Amino acid sequence: MAVVICSVIEYSTSFIMEKLFNARWWDYSNNKFNINGRICLETMIPFGFAGLILMYMINPLITKFLLLIPNVILNVIAIIIFILFLIDNIISFRIILGFKNTTFIQENDNTAEITLRVKEALIKKSKFSKRLIKSFPNLKITNKIKNIRKK
Repeated sequence: MAVVICSVIEYSTSFIMEKLFNARWWDYSNNKFNINGRICLETMIPFGFAGLILMYMINPLITKFLLLIPNVILNVIAIIIFILFLIDNIISFRIILGFKNTTFIQENDNTAEITLRVKEALIKKSKFSKRLIKSFPNLKITNKIKNIRKK
């Protein structure tokens, strides 16, 4: 079940992010047993094992520790973590949306050249943009212009 859940989350995340931002954040197309380059057997199995380790080894330890902390303190910690999570998502989303109307494609560009230009532009923007590149070192920009021109 851990493999299935992790795979569904990874596939749907890849699909949604590609549709929102016209960018491919990871691509397993060159790996064997992949589904649309979004997930592959090579990553599904480790995610599954990691899920099992989390559920049966790490989660019981964390639960024992959390039971020692009063509920009021746990609620405050949970609210702070949630606020930080929201701030991180808002900043990341704004950075990416800032590039939505930016043109990186010229007549004879290939996807690798466009991806390089996007990474260079992100690095120049701010420290938050640099963090985005570090988080997604395999970012690939889809070049849909070529497909449109062929039609």
